[in-house]
Amino acid sequence: MRFIWVVLLAIPLTAAPLELSWKRAVQLALSPEGSTRVQLSAEALKQAQSRRQQSRAALLPDLSSAFSAQSATRNLAAFGFRITSPIPGFSIPTFVGPFTTVDARVSATQSIFDFSSIRRYQASKTQVSAAKSDVGGAGEQVAAQVSRAYLAAIRAEADVATANANIALSEAVLKQAENQKAAGTGTGIEITRARVQLANDRQRLLVAENARRSAGLQLLRAMNLRLDTELVLTDRLEYLPVNAVTLEDARALALKQRQDLEAQQEREAGARLSASATKLERLPSVAAFGDYGTNGTGLTTALPTRTYGVSVRLPLFDGGRRDARRAESASQYRSEKLRTGDLKEQIELDVRLALDALHSADEQVKVAKEGLDLAESELTQARRRYEAGVAVTVEVTDAQTRLERARDNQTNALYSYNLARIDLAAAIGAVRKMVE
Repeated sequence: MRFIWVVLLAIPLTAAPLELSWKRAVQLALSPEGSTRVQLSAEALKQAQSRRQQSRAALLPDLSSAFSAQSATRNLAAFGFRITSPIPGFSIPTFVGPFTTVDARVSATQSIFDFSSIRRYQASKTQVSAAKSDVGGAGEQVAAQVSRAYLAAIRAEADVATANANIALSEAVLKQAENQKAAGTGTGIEITRARVQLANDRQRLLVAENARRSAGLQLLRAMNLRLDTELVLTDRLEYLPVNAVTLEDARALALKQRQDLEAQQEREAGARLSASATKLERLPSVAAFGDYGTNGTGLTTALPTRTYGVSVRLPLFDGGRRDARRAESASQYRSEKLRTGDLKEQIELDVRLALDALHSADEQVKVAKEGLDLAESELTQARRRYEAGVAVTVEVTDAQTRLERARDNQTNALYSYNLARIDLAAAIGAVRKMVE
């Protein structure tokens, strides 16, 4: 009995396959532990928020406290003191000490007027807004990436199913050829042709199964899941009509919803404020300062002392560093403006290409469906003619080949159509809405 338990414990426990729908795949990728891109965008947001707090600190009071206690000796002669005693025969020593001093103090400074620091704080706020938009944009990109990977996976599933259907058809045709020969109406070459077709279909099945495994691994990687996870895809490759949309409406939606464009516009605004902050460094800045504490030769003999005042700082010349920073920040602002304009042009291109692809794929689906119906009808008639002895197997084989091509055409058309749907949703920034 003990040996049986040891054997049972040695058997590895396999996890149950993960049933995965399209929607669930996107949800897993967008979870906090999902795609690396989503996690990196969240960390970038935290960094932008920290930089905003650093910029705000320049506008808030700066408080500090200090305590010091020291024992010292001094050589007065080293400081140039030459004290002559008025009493003959008595000299004043130049070496004094040791003596003790104690100082406990609280100091504070507060910026009163500094336009440059205010602008930098405003720029840091826009960077936070840009980082938030980047989080949303990263989510859209990940949703599109996972959607394409899931679509490729279900296409691979469809290819495997088609290959199995072709094998079943080839086996039926081979059986029919063998029956015809047994009945004396067929020949050996007809059986050979059927076997060649069956071998070709089995070869295509092996290729399709390998492509399915590869697509599954790509999907797991896109979701940031373990690559040894077994998947069971619950969705199938199908035709889902979409609402008609014009180019103008799609372009308007894209400019309104694309979060990467919103993030870029925020970065442009931040660059403009940073350039303004560099220019404002030429203005005077005003700050208040003060300290209060006690000092003396000991804690019991210390007396309260204080200092307060206002300082005005007016930059005059810094060797050209300020001018160089102003030129650099102005160039950065112009660069961000160029990126914003380029992104708008790219968005329009994405929308146009996605709409054209969707319209073309929609027509391809209709034509592929018609071709598949005709190919099935042709094969049925060819097999009947062959069985009746009025046709040879070449006619059946040709019809079988055209049917297999028609099945592939339908799979490719459905894949292209659904891919165009994803591309259009990505172009207008609505992939997550489409999946939901």
